Amino acid sequence: MELIAKINDFINGLVWGPPALILIVGTGIFITFGVKFIQVGKFSHMWKNTIMTMFKKGKDRTALESDGKNVTPFQAVCTALASTVGVGNVAGVAGAIAAGGPGAVFWMWVSAFFGMATKYSEIVLAVKYRQTEKDGTYHGGPMYYIEQGIGGKGKEWKGFAKVLAIVFAIFGGLACFGIGNATQAGEISVAINNLTGHGFDSSLITGIVLALLVGAVIIGGIKRIGLVTSYLVPFMSLFYIICGVIIIAINITSVPAALGYIVQQAFSFRAVGSGIFGYAILVAMRRGIARGVFSNEAGLGSAPIAHAASSTKDPVKQGLWGIFEVFIDTIIICTITGLVVVLSLRASGQFINGSYVGTLTGGALTASAFGAVFPGGGNIVRIALMLFALSTILGWSYYGERCWGYLTNNNKKVNLAFRIIFVALAFVGAVASSSNILHDTTALALAWDIADTLNGLMAIPNLIGLIILSGVTFALTKKYFTTGSSL
Repeated sequence: MELIAKINDFINGLVWGPPALILIVGTGIFITFGVKFIQVGKFSHMWKNTIMTMFKKGKDRTALESDGKNVTPFQAVCTALASTVGVGNVAGVAGAIAAGGPGAVFWMWVSAFFGMATKYSEIVLAVKYRQTEKDGTYHGGPMYYIEQGIGGKGKEWKGFAKVLAIVFAIFGGLACFGIGNATQAGEISVAINNLTGHGFDSSLITGIVLALLVGAVIIGGIKRIGLVTSYLVPFMSLFYIICGVIIIAINITSVPAALGYIVQQAFSFRAVGSGIFGYAILVAMRRGIARGVFSNEAGLGSAPIAHAASSTKDPVKQGLWGIFEVFIDTIIICTITGLVVVLSLRASGQFINGSYVGTLTGGALTASAFGAVFPGGGNIVRIALMLFALSTILGWSYYGERCWGYLTNNNKKVNLAFRIIFVALAFVGAVASSSNILHDTTALALAWDIADTLNGLMAIPNLIGLIILSGVTFALTKKYFTTGSSL
């Protein structure tokens, strides 16, 4: 494990070092200015033309529009949210606070603000450059808008575009097995074991049931995944939000101080680790931005794969869902987790000079924090972890299939093989959770660090594509808000 940690630390230092952070945040800032701060100036327009259309009548219910062959806009965003509203919102936020201090929450907010524009751009391009099959179904994502968009600039761009698209697809195809499957299955198994207690290891039963459940859903492809997530995601999100808001309301008098502490520590010049003053800011930034990207996937390139399958014809209309997605995922759900954890750790004196001195991390830390401020709060977290992890598995199953489909020219035999392997790994991940190594906090921290590394490797080719194709995004956005359509 020590060797794996060293190798990962080296790679992680490259993909999440200063240049990568500048690329991630810088891309978001660049696109934000290019679309004229759409996440602020057009926020009400976004709200009215996304989730609120569900409550309208007739043809105005655009969120539920369907052409009978592809998923509806709402099902597309639920599939994307299925993977984004996941363990990162619970365990990831706590891990960021444990490693980077409470200031990491502030940098999550910063990454989310600019990430709204980044994800908007991703989805606009995904719909613009998606492919249409003979049966009328759509598929797309970064590999397609990189190849078609950048490659369409001229012969001199084609080779570069193809390589960049393949690199993204390879990292996405590999990441789905770990980030989007085995580790999530392990979280579900551990949560069930903690809920049932009595010393009974239920991992084998959990693995069998999970494999059957995942297999039954993904065998139906994106339409069945979209249908299931359109029910699962709203329920699990509301469950966690309501429970979190209740806990925060109970401790409302301590909230202003907690928020102030988060902002204060985000700009702390204290010396940590290397002893260099100001180093704490870099640690908080790195952990906060990395976990923010892990949580909302803005810039990662995974979510646009789901949005490309939407029946929506207008790229900008579907892109607006990306702003909604990041807002719900990070600004709402991650903030709830972060606030509860900071409230609990401050009350128990586990912050010393802004550094976390406790022993728990990840989901265990979040469960402990919820339980400390509300009786039964730990079980709320465990239930949420199970739902979030299940939804992540379903969302990533489609991402992985599309990445491997791109690499193999949508070979049906490869798609079938992928689904079988994916289901098998869900079983393996759940059963392996009974191993003591998965309960070790060092191993848990390493797992999150590896996840960060894979996210960074996926993000780099996608962000390069977004920058090169930014002119397309800006032009479509201007046309939409001038004429009412980007088509």
